[in-house]
Amino acid sequence: MADPAPNPIYVAVDTPDLNRATALSAALADVAGGIKLGLEFFTANGVKGVHQVASASGLPVFLDLKFHDIPNTVAGAVRAACETAPGIVNVHAIGGRTMMTAAAQAADEGARIHAVTRPLVIAVTVLTSMDQTDMAECGIVRPVADQVRELAILTRDSGLDGVVCSAHEAAMIRAACGPDFKLIVPGVRPAWAATDDQKRIMTPAEAIAAGADILVIGRPITGAEDPVAACRRILAELPK
Repeated sequence: MADPAPNPIYVAVDTPDLNRATALSAALADVAGGIKLGLEFFTANGVKGVHQVASASGLPVFLDLKFHDIPNTVAGAVRAACETAPGIVNVHAIGGRTMMTAAAQAADEGARIHAVTRPLVIAVTVLTSMDQTDMAECGIVRPVADQVRELAILTRDSGLDGVVCSAHEAAMIRAACGPDFKLIVPGVRPAWAATDDQKRIMTPAEAIAAGADILVIGRPITGAEDPVAACRRILAELPK
């Protein structure tokens, strides 16, 4: 099974521009721990684009497509995603136990079919762009923290490797799900960067101290005048 790189910074390269994504990923090869490619990139560039970026950087790829559908469809998607040899793939925990179990089994099958290392399969609990008001508008009235904890436990019990969560929930999930459960934390912003549309955030150092295994950081790096210098600066701020 794939293990996260010692460097916990995965840079979110969320652009449909393949040339920019490739150049940026190659430039970050020596200062980042991995690259996250999401829906915008994948919709524009597909499997070939993922291969190109991965080849240019030599870094593990978090293929952030957040699958959420009937179990058979999600299993097929995860199996097919293994062709890109991702380090991490993800689904929505709200899809339920049967869907997540199917995703975990499909990762095993896809790795065998494509002769690649099995990716970590993780689940999204509650998007870090959402707060209590957003949740209530969707009909979920229990506190965000309770929703996150219950979905994280369900994810673990469904055989997945970890969750995407806010740094604010990392310690709680670690206590509930154990030391080997992977915590992938987006919504991380250095003190010197804008918060943009994220609501439940921490600094990178705070997130690591709270128990995060991987930090997903986008605009503070990709939007910087010098992305390499910005990534290096964040890495220097992390606890040793």
